[in-house]
Amino acid sequence: MKMRRPTTKGFARTSSLLRDRIRKASETRGFAETRVLTHWAEIVGEDMARICRPVDVKYGRQSFGATLTILTTGAQAPILEMQKETLRTRINAAYGYNAIAHLRITQTAPTGFADGQAQFGAAPKKERVKPDAKTQQEAARVTATFENADLRQALEQLAGNVLMKNKHTKKGF
Repeated sequence: MKMRRPTTKGFARTSSLLRDRIRKASETRGFAETRVLTHWAEIVGEDMARICRPVDVKYGRQSFGATLTILTTGAQAPILEMQKETLRTRINAAYGYNAIAHLRITQTAPTGFADGQAQFGAAPKKERVKPDAKTQQEAARVTATFENADLRQALEQLAGNVLMKNKHTKKGF
């Protein structure tokens, strides 16, 4: 019987080499399931992942379920406070059972101690659409009666934006 040679030639996937180390490190922080850490943006959504991240899980002695601590900046804390139940539902859906009973929100500034540095991404800026020539002419016609040049220019820009928005709304955008 001929032995089959391994096709990897001594190499192994990095994920398989690091799996046990990642599991041990995350279990010391309370994350028995590393999926919450590695797939945070998929679990809570991109908009929430930009403003918060999981810190640790604490299991109480007498209670069922754990407490998940979430790190955010001070300005984002009220938004997360209103979304607590939605976040808890999404996280428990990832676990597959009611693993998280409580969410605790902790705040920090963007700079400070090494563990407390929160660096969350900002929402991508939308590209501004400029009015076309026909829309600009219509806006100039609407604002032609104003005598003050600065006021007329500001109102012309506003009218152009409103007319562009109305065009996009009528087309079903």
